[in-house]
Amino acid sequence: MVSIKVLSLTLLLFLVNCSDCYHVLLVFNLPGKSLSILGESFVRHLLNAGHEVTYVTPFPMKNKPKNNFHEVDVSEGVDKLFAEICNITFLLENTHFESDEEEIMHLGVEVAEMTLTNPNMLKLLNDKTQKFDVVVGDYLASELVAGIAYYYDCPMIWSYSMGVDSAILKLVHEPTNPSYIPDYISLNIPPMSFKQRVGELWTLIRNTWVKRHSVMPRELAFYKKFYKPLLEKKGKPLPAYEDVMYNASLVLVNSHQASGGLAAIPQSVKLIGGHHINGPVAPLPDDLKEIMDSSTNGVIYFSMGSIWKSASMPITLRDNLVRMFGSLKQTVLWKFEEDIPNLPKNIHTLKWAPQHSILAHENCMLFITHGGLGSSTEALHFGVPIVGVPISFDQFLNINRAVSKGYALSVKLSYNLHNDLKVAIDTIATDPSFKSNAKALSEIYHDRPVKPGVEIPHWVRHVVRTRGAPHLRSPALMVPWYQKTYLDLVALVLLVVLSLFLLVKKLMFTVKSAKVKSN
Repeated sequence: MVSIKVLSLTLLLFLVNCSDCYHVLLVFNLPGKSLSILGESFVRHLLNAGHEVTYVTPFPMKNKPKNNFHEVDVSEGVDKLFAEICNITFLLENTHFESDEEEIMHLGVEVAEMTLTNPNMLKLLNDKTQKFDVVVGDYLASELVAGIAYYYDCPMIWSYSMGVDSAILKLVHEPTNPSYIPDYISLNIPPMSFKQRVGELWTLIRNTWVKRHSVMPRELAFYKKFYKPLLEKKGKPLPAYEDVMYNASLVLVNSHQASGGLAAIPQSVKLIGGHHINGPVAPLPDDLKEIMDSSTNGVIYFSMGSIWKSASMPITLRDNLVRMFGSLKQTVLWKFEEDIPNLPKNIHTLKWAPQHSILAHENCMLFITHGGLGSSTEALHFGVPIVGVPISFDQFLNINRAVSKGYALSVKLSYNLHNDLKVAIDTIATDPSFKSNAKALSEIYHDRPVKPGVEIPHWVRHVVRTRGAPHLRSPALMVPWYQKTYLDLVALVLLVVLSLFLLVKKLMFTVKSAKVKSN
């Protein structure tokens, strides 16, 4: 009898737990290995919370989870998208190269098109047995993936890896004020000069125009061609593209207030910066631990991330950096994808680097980085000062914000990098304020009610349980742009003023005519 009661209670608890477990479709399709790290973090946190996950990625996981996990490989052709601009030698020889937002928008569309037309993705979409409770998509300048949520009759959540800015806020609220929130590829941080504010306003206007008249026609043509046949098989009409664009329930942003520069955010935007950093940090490999433990003068860690590889820099620059690093008293750990001959004793190259474990070590005194938001967040998490060598996208803004917070210096990527880095290293090594500022901001970063990874399954579950979280939806989405800017009021005032002007003018003409007649 007791065993039956225990079994019944166990079954009841199992059913209760399963009632909160959902099938989540994660579309992390952007062509950046660092972005796949964020995607795999979503996978891990959702699986740990008991959900079933189907993961769409161009970077198949090496250690795939065994239970409740399905992977859709969309890697075909993706590696060619960034091939040229991710070469450091190319960037140094083409100094005119700049991040162009129109190119980024079209890149976002191209990635979405490649993902959706990938044979593995088409196989998933045409599988009539597949059902999902929610779709989570990684956002880059195109909303085409949002059509999947309508296809499966479920809510849409965006993940965004570049902080809070107009590019993402316009989907769930409205664009930010450019007088104090710069564009994500901007060099400016507030307070801005008059010229900078005008430049930011022009950027917002130009991007809005480009999206509307250059990018959306391409998106709309693909949207109709791709989704209409799929929906017809289900007997569903094709909704207006704008209805799909602005139907997201939530945005999960890889940022935190300690980074600085955040706009006033609506309820449908949640900050989960640092969710990919697991705790406790894994121990260092024995050889690397011995190196760091014995480095009493400190360790400098140098990594240009997973997209821009140090091995792609010119040999002359590499050799100059080797000579400069060799002259330092500190130990240098350099993430370099190839072997370098005749290295000085204080330089150690790593083809793969356990970045979290390195930054967590007490002897790590400095992180030289390209300034991607992932690496910047990790430096903040572990309280390590930065020397930034920004290259593209949001890296300039991330590093400039860190500089304004007093825990970073910025150095331009050039053939003089070795000399500029030497000055920056000496400055940070001799000024303790950089370290103290980094530690102070790290304390702010860690002072949260819950860990960021816990928020992912919470908000995913919340959106599903509340059927799209309409209570979090910003009322700004229901107000036309001309009403937000009070242009209708301006038009009314101008109409009244013009009417009064014409009335007065007519009265004066009438009075003047009467005088002429009387004379």
